[in-house]
Amino acid sequence: MSQIDAFVAANQDRFLAELEEFLRIPSVSTLPELRGDMARAARFVASQLESAGLENVELIPTARHPLVYGEWLHAAGKPTVLCYGHYDVQPVEPLDLWEHPPFDPVVHDGSIYARGASDDKGQMMTHIKAVEALIASSGGLPVNVKFLIEGEEEIGGTPFQKYVAGYREKLKADVALVSDTNLWDETTPALCLGLRGLIYMQVQAQGPNRDLHSGLFGGVAQNALFGLIQLLAKAKDENGLLRIPGAYDDIVPPSALEQRSWASLGAGAKEMLKAGLGLDISESEPETSVLNRIWAQPSMDVHGVVGRRFRSAKKPGRDKPLLAEFLGIRSGYVGPGMKTVILSRAKAKISFRLAQGQDPAKMIRGFRQFVEENTPKGIRTTVQVLTSSPAVTMDPDHPAARVAAQVLETVFGKPTAFVRSGGSIPIVAGFAQYLGIPSVLMGFGLPDDSLHSPNEKFSLRSFQLGIRTVAEFLEQYGASNNAA
Repeated sequence: MSQIDAFVAANQDRFLAELEEFLRIPSVSTLPELRGDMARAARFVASQLESAGLENVELIPTARHPLVYGEWLHAAGKPTVLCYGHYDVQPVEPLDLWEHPPFDPVVHDGSIYARGASDDKGQMMTHIKAVEALIASSGGLPVNVKFLIEGEEEIGGTPFQKYVAGYREKLKADVALVSDTNLWDETTPALCLGLRGLIYMQVQAQGPNRDLHSGLFGGVAQNALFGLIQLLAKAKDENGLLRIPGAYDDIVPPSALEQRSWASLGAGAKEMLKAGLGLDISESEPETSVLNRIWAQPSMDVHGVVGRRFRSAKKPGRDKPLLAEFLGIRSGYVGPGMKTVILSRAKAKISFRLAQGQDPAKMIRGFRQFVEENTPKGIRTTVQVLTSSPAVTMDPDHPAARVAAQVLETVFGKPTAFVRSGGSIPIVAGFAQYLGIPSVLMGFGLPDDSLHSPNEKFSLRSFQLGIRTVAEFLEQYGASNNAA
């Protein structure tokens, strides 16, 4: 690794400059106005793969945003690693809470601040730069490598799922490598062994056939927005437990290895959440249950605010700011002054996170039953499922998992924590379903990186150590007798 270290040290300024160039591209996948910038981001990724030494690099069209593919397949008899990442980012709203323009990266206090810095441009670049360092240092790679980078992870990734399902032979690999998760803290490496599943739905409530004057019809007509609020308020009890039929069925408990690791981390978890995020965690819960609730239990959330539109960043070359509709409860009047109406229609975007073992279809049926039984009189409701994926876990005894844990400990000089993520990366389940391979979830973000929030950042130390760690993982996985 001394050659790798020397190469990374000699090129760290260039690596940072290229990351900054990448972060300047406003690749917000949900905004149709930025489709050209999405294509520009895809071309940037392709050029990075080519510069790193990958072969057969191609842009693969989809109905929305292109996939980027590249490969290096000259390590005969060695395993194949499928490297995954995404170049699209979340919207930047609320813009007024950013301390710097979100697409004008700024380095401050050892971190780079910009939308996408940690999720996932900076982390994905660690893969590319690790491969570049290995090829530059030794003329080749210790394993076969395939890259598949998407531009729709932040909006469900459906085209990506379809591509993986349809090109199984092309994407055939022994393991996937995903860096879209966190370290436990700045000095403690973490190997993520599981992700919660995701169901994302839209609920629409319909009252009268049009908005009505609240003075003329108040007390008789049902307000769709108020009815929707009443319905959603019944979904949890006063302790936050779900009232959805079957919400806690079929949960597979964490392994003994995970429980031991969580117990060692649990003492500081509650304080970390309170101090870093301002969360008021119930004192009646034991310390270790905080991690269990985040990583191994289901949850439900409603997203957004009433009928607001936010200004987003200006597109380069345009004078007028773009407008992005916030996903959330959509209804009513929230402008200046007054408008007294009984609302005829309201919509809410909601999500469920699922624990290991839970079936998304069963949870969806339970929610539909809950909606049917709890919709207020005078209101009609419909439920639309936008996307769903199950929870996934990785066997800590898998050769790739063992190698990853040891490499993280070697590079960071501290034992690896075995964690899960309460979030979801839908394609990880897709890799298991369509390719039959597990995913090594080896992320380098930090808990306070403000993913999906204003002032997102990525530690420059994590960036450098991430490149080293990925390079060392590829080396050691290729050398492992049981790798393939």
